Amino acid sequence: MGSHLLSLLLDDSKVEQVVSLGRKPLAIANPKLVQRAVDFAALDAQGLPAPEVAFCALGTTIGKAGSQEAFRAVDHDAVLAFARAASAAGARCFALVSSFGADRKSRVFYSRVKGETETDLRTFGFASLAIAQPALLLGDRAESRPAERAMIVASRFLGGLLKPFAWRPIEAEVVARALVRVAHDPPPGARAYPSSELQTLGAP
Repeated sequence: MGSHLLSLLLDDSKVEQVVSLGRKPLAIANPKLVQRAVDFAALDAQGLPAPEVAFCALGTTIGKAGSQEAFRAVDHDAVLAFARAASAAGARCFALVSSFGADRKSRVFYSRVKGETETDLRTFGFASLAIAQPALLLGDRAESRPAERAMIVASRFLGGLLKPFAWRPIEAEVVARALVRVAHDPPPGARAYPSSELQTLGAP
């Protein structure tokens, strides 16, 4: 997801500069791109430029992280650390890639963490908070997720049957395009965008 967002922003004539924060540099060179290697566990706003919009596509899986605690450290704690730094740096809009089914009261750990993250972000006071809640993401991923990959194969095969439902799969590039379009004219307050709305907003 982050790679799609980065590509769209670099190609956008309305965007003058893109500052990318990550654990390691990307193999990309672009005159508009400034890369910063950071530790999200100790992130602050010192030295960061004042952004108009901060996009957050941080995320992992419990399998990749190794434990529920490690998963929460990324999908909750690191996201809030980034939001805190972005707010301190002056960002007016914060755009988050969350997940379909995010609910802080959910009995499913993954959905509960996503919901808690969304709830906590609403306390930061951003002028605009855009939360994308995509269903299963299609497209190239930076890490291997065998179970998810099997679901993607099945969902492509069943695509016609799934179309009436809010949880039908969605291309990662479509979600990224939707968030970039929202960020160009962000509505005031906090707003969640379900997968069905992202499909429309991110259409080519």
